[in-house]
Amino acid sequence: MTQISFEVVAECRETRARAGLLHTPHGTIETPVFMPVGTQATVKGLTSRDLAEDLGVPIILANTYHLYVRPGPGLIRQMGGLHRFMDWPNAILTDSGGYQVFSLSGLRKITDEGVVFQSHLNGDLHAFTPESTVDAQLAFGSDILMALDECPAYPVSHEYARESMRRTLRWARLAAAHHRRRLPEIPTRHALFPIVQGSMFPDLRRECAAALLDLDADGYAIGGLSVGEPRALSMEMVEACGEILPRSRPRYAMGVGMPAELPEYVARGVDMMDCVLPSRNARNGCLFTSEGRVIIKHARYKDDPRPLDAKCQCYTCRRHSRAYLRHLFLAREILYAVLATRHNIQRYLDIMREIRHAIISDRYLEYLRTVRSVCSDAIPGNPLS
Repeated sequence: MTQISFEVVAECRETRARAGLLHTPHGTIETPVFMPVGTQATVKGLTSRDLAEDLGVPIILANTYHLYVRPGPGLIRQMGGLHRFMDWPNAILTDSGGYQVFSLSGLRKITDEGVVFQSHLNGDLHAFTPESTVDAQLAFGSDILMALDECPAYPVSHEYARESMRRTLRWARLAAAHHRRRLPEIPTRHALFPIVQGSMFPDLRRECAAALLDLDADGYAIGGLSVGEPRALSMEMVEACGEILPRSRPRYAMGVGMPAELPEYVARGVDMMDCVLPSRNARNGCLFTSEGRVIIKHARYKDDPRPLDAKCQCYTCRRHSRAYLRHLFLAREILYAVLATRHNIQRYLDIMREIRHAIISDRYLEYLRTVRSVCSDAIPGNPLS
């Protein structure tokens, strides 16, 4: 029995963009969808009510590594799972923790069996295996689990990328087998997505994607993006995977992207995305609007009475001026992070709604061309120009 189901309801004839419905144990999600990142069981600055009720977020991402080292899967299971622990009513996807572990560099050792690493909190030794990361995510109660993968830095040699990719394939097979063994003892449903790796080499990406089809997974992720590579290269890797991954399953591009990039990934067949940019950039004073970026510390906003974005209907834009936001930012008030994060996430959600509407109304190529013509950070040299 499938753990989640996915249906395509509309497609763009000129690109790979599609609108769909992703049915999960905690609700049906309209795709394409952007998932705010709640690394430690919280999207910094916002309550679950802010996200679920006010902003209408249908799914968030939480981080396996951070929740594993603190407070631990045992405690989260004891507290009734991640949904109850953080009072979140909708779907949760948890990543494998691989990206965070491999970013520890000198604090970890990789083998074909898994990875041994030191906690960034206290130096304690831990081990992640394909099986143990599945167990941790089942303890969290995640709706969608990610298989453990190796996420190589950029750039790496083709030889190392091949070795790393084949290790990721081995881990995906072990994780899938363990997941199948565990499911009969678990009354709730939990899907597992394997991850396509292969660094920035199209041949390795295609080889990995083709091999993962044997798992007949409920969905597939494309990892190893946003690791320092040129953005056009990221798009090329997604295209390479999109040629192979099945149309009937959701495709998830991990860790992307800037606002102008979202419709580009969708044009290449991506249904799900996540990124820390809207929340992290908000806290650092970079706000996304329908007319471009606003760096709120700039003196020009000192006495600016306008809302951040006149087209935005979020609480921040309806109630507060740019001058007030600038004051809060310079004064380092906590309220600034709350208001700014709320707005940036709203902006990302609005973009995804625009994208979905354009696909369903059969005008996606027109929408894509408009975005490219007005966005200063549009992706150069892409094949759909």
